[in-house]
Amino acid sequence: MASGERASGDVLAVQHTPNGGPRRVGTWLTEAGLDVRVVRAYAGEALPATLGGRPLLVLGGGYLPDDDARAPWLPATRHLVAQALDEGSPVLGICLGGQLLAQVAGGTVEAEHGTPEYGSTPVRLRPEAASDPLLHGLGPVVPAIERHVDAITELPPEAVWLASSEGCPYQAFRVGERAWGVQFHPEADAERIAAWDRDQLAARGVDRDRLHARALADEDAAVAAWSVFTARFAAVCRG
Repeated sequence: MASGERASGDVLAVQHTPNGGPRRVGTWLTEAGLDVRVVRAYAGEALPATLGGRPLLVLGGGYLPDDDARAPWLPATRHLVAQALDEGSPVLGICLGGQLLAQVAGGTVEAEHGTPEYGSTPVRLRPEAASDPLLHGLGPVVPAIERHVDAITELPPEAVWLASSEGCPYQAFRVGERAWGVQFHPEADAERIAAWDRDQLAARGVDRDRLHARALADEDAAVAAWSVFTARFAAVCRG
């Protein structure tokens, strides 16, 4: 189906890398009654010029939000995020997607900033999360899989800061009433770590087997939290 023919009720998902699909977040959205239409922008699939009121899911990838030379679809992605903010359409940005939301809304993102995070990481919910439509009641600390070296260094002026970790303060935030950004990967399960490049991780002093074991131990808690988080986003999308 061409991008311009997508049904108005679909969630439009922007995929930036071959392995960076929506995975279990896509499954949970589908189980909640939504049709997730993935645009594989990395493969040359064109993004629509307008959202048409559709919810927007922007996935992760190894780029900065304005890395247009390496990822020439990013200007169109930023345009859709800006449009969603203007229209009040639901947005969920994951990792790069969260950084892109932060930048479009007036925050800042820096390359190779702070402490890199890999694997299952304790994410601490801030007091503001107690009244957040997606994060309320998930518990004070929830494990989530991380894989990033770039980071948000300043949130947008009107953003609500929702979660942090020891190595990265801006783990989750909300812009307005219906746009969320997260630095972590709720879509990634523990088995995903087993496919990560062992040598690349070792070059950064990280042991893939330890990451995998930690993620397996945290998997039940992660699924319990992020499946609820995603179902709540689906409810926002349904309106």
